[in-house]
Amino acid sequence: MPNIGPVELIIILVIALLILGPGKLPDVGAAIGKSIREFRKATTDVQDTVTAATTAAPAAPVAQTTAPAPVAPAAPPPAPVAAVPATAEPVAAAPVPNTLSEPPAVPNTISGPAPTADAPNPPQA
Repeated sequence: MPNIGPVELIIILVIALLILGPGKLPDVGAAIGKSIREFRKATTDVQDTVTAATTAAPAAPVAQTTAPAPVAPAAPPPAPVAAVPATAEPVAAAPVPNTLSEPPAVPNTISGPAPTADAPNPPQA
């Protein structure tokens, strides 16, 4: 990124003077300075908050003033489930018909039904 040297800075100030005029130029400069100061203050506040949060000591444990609640005895584990013997024969799945092997018959609706030998040909227009 190119640096802004003194020549570029003078050119920017001359353009700003021509656009804003000599009466508004000090007001614009003051507003820019105030904005920069507020930005710096905000960034330092955020940095101070982050450092204070990371360096803060952990909270002291709170003394317990009441007796702890009694703990219920643990329930016995559930009884093991008996395994089902594998004496049953596996059931074979029913065959699924293959409906994709042949395309469905579609009647020829463009030219009408096919003429048969015993039916006369329809008149043509």
